[in-house]
Amino acid sequence: MSEPTLVPPSSVVLVSGGSRGLGLAIVTDLVGRGVKVAAFARTVSPELTALVEKYPDQLHVGSVDVNDAKAGQTFVKEVEEKLGPIDGIVNNAAVGQDSLHVHTSADQIAGIIQTNLTSPLILTRFVLRRMMAKGLKGRIVNITSICAQRGYPGLVAYSATKGGMDSATRSLARELGGRVLANSVAPGFFASEMSAVLGQTQLDQIVRRTPTGHLTEPDEVVPVVRMLLLEDTNINGQVLVVDGAASI
Repeated sequence: MSEPTLVPPSSVVLVSGGSRGLGLAIVTDLVGRGVKVAAFARTVSPELTALVEKYPDQLHVGSVDVNDAKAGQTFVKEVEEKLGPIDGIVNNAAVGQDSLHVHTSADQIAGIIQTNLTSPLILTRFVLRRMMAKGLKGRIVNITSICAQRGYPGLVAYSATKGGMDSATRSLARELGGRVLANSVAPGFFASEMSAVLGQTQLDQIVRRTPTGHLTEPDEVVPVVRMLLLEDTNINGQVLVVDGAASI
């Protein structure tokens, strides 16, 4: 019986929302391990600029709004010219929510859905088409959230988008037939502005019911993303939760 064909580790990885927080931590980890990375965000942070200065031949960055499909496509083409064909995608760019559903306007709901669900799917489609036209195999990692699996007040539209990305991940894994491995990583709540909507009382409750006794840290999520991008694995179509068992 012939040996299975492995999907090789990514060599050029595109990271959206790479200027701060988890996205910046992912970019920093990958370039530090010799991976070529393209990162974009609406605003290129000083920290990301400093990384470019440190890794000028490995890192290409741009100020791109994930909702601007044409700008995103132009950036992808720039990356291909500078770093080579993209064979890894980390969909990390997202906006949060800080209002109960009855107080969230229709325009706000539409904006959250556009940024967190529609735009990542359009970007992924564009990169996949170019990847497959070149005969490449690859990896997709979608950064979602524990909110997709457990309810929290004030995060209805946000949770819906993250659940949508988890569902898309499973369907992509089936549709791509093993040629591209697609997985989600669902972090628990970070001690960041995106978790501020819950308030300190609810955050304290989450900490109390978390066996590890603390909120999720980016450094706890990064190794999982790295594994899905760079290691030989048969993990495909899965949602890997990193929340210290808070949701169990």
